[in-house]
Amino acid sequence: MAVLTHNWVHRVPWKAVILLWLAGNGLRLTILAVAPVIATIRDDLGLSATEVGLLSSIPPAMFAVAALGGSLLVARLDLALALAGSLALVAAGSALRGVSSSYVVLLLTTVVMSAGVAIMQPIMPATVRQWLPTRIGLGTAVYTNGLLVSEILAVLLTTPVVLPLVNGSWRLSLVAWSLPIAIVAVVVYAFAPRSSTSHPRRAVAPAGWLPDWRAGLVWWLGGLFCCINAIYFAANAFIPVYLASQGRSDLIAGALLALNLGQLPASLLLLVVAGRLERRAWPYVASGLVSLASIGGIVYPAGPATIVWAGVLGFSEAAALILGLTLPAHLCLPEDVARTSAGVFTLSYGGAVAIAVISGAAWDLTGIAALAFAPLAACAVALAAVSALMWKRKELY
Repeated sequence: MAVLTHNWVHRVPWKAVILLWLAGNGLRLTILAVAPVIATIRDDLGLSATEVGLLSSIPPAMFAVAALGGSLLVARLDLALALAGSLALVAAGSALRGVSSSYVVLLLTTVVMSAGVAIMQPIMPATVRQWLPTRIGLGTAVYTNGLLVSEILAVLLTTPVVLPLVNGSWRLSLVAWSLPIAIVAVVVYAFAPRSSTSHPRRAVAPAGWLPDWRAGLVWWLGGLFCCINAIYFAANAFIPVYLASQGRSDLIAGALLALNLGQLPASLLLLVVAGRLERRAWPYVASGLVSLASIGGIVYPAGPATIVWAGVLGFSEAAALILGLTLPAHLCLPEDVARTSAGVFTLSYGGAVAIAVISGAAWDLTGIAALAFAPLAACAVALAAVSALMWKRKELY
């Protein structure tokens, strides 16, 4: 056993692993840094609830709109330069939010920052495919672990650590959180593994970066990710208002913490076992069924068990997301990973936004709060069904 462990440690390209983890932080750190100071921003700029909601909706909307930009960068630039450039855009957008003179400027700078994240998302699977071609599951688990850790750090450290350092200024706190991402951009470009296939490709035909919308794989993967993203984003949006409507506002903080912290154990577990689960159909079927049970547990009845079920839902969705992110690298040619991923993100985040709207409409039209979770339950069933169909198509086994 000692020999096997020793060999495993020396076979892992640790430089690539560390850089992937650092880059993964850029996918969420600056987005979640707003949450602890949003009330202060609202008061300082005199925002309405609708304006706060619009500000919060920009990131997922941009994830759908700007994902194709990542595919274009991969097609036309060195991969390390594309990744470092998208990180720099995230850092610049976040820093510029700190000097926003008005709500309109804050919206525009948030669009810039969110575009950087959206561009990064299809770049990351292509990066894993190039840097860790024989350890795609490990590479994907590593960068998503960085993503999840950054979410927690931004929420936990802003109020007790960052704000005191910047004299309580929400503006300077956003600038402060942009600095680590700027440093990561420099480090990634300076130390990224290079290969003979990583070179600028400036004269690429449009088909070299646009997704092949005629390919069934883009739509199947888009459907798979849509189910996962819709459940996660809608759960974060509707659990608080649902619990408040049931007179259980005391459970909101615990349920949201459990939903998001529940993702971290899944990420840590998959660092070890992801390689054994790649392209397996049963984890997605299991995630769909567990998510369905969790949604039911959250809704009926609203009580202390809601927190437990929220944690189970977070674990289930994170596991499906991490494993799902390995699929473009497994199912596509290396040159097609980024453009397929871009198409998948465009479909999935666009669908997730639409499903969140449908959930709200179900509540408003019927007056029954629990029906906001019916589209989420349908997504859980669809997640199991789509993965079963992909197994039938031999894309999963």
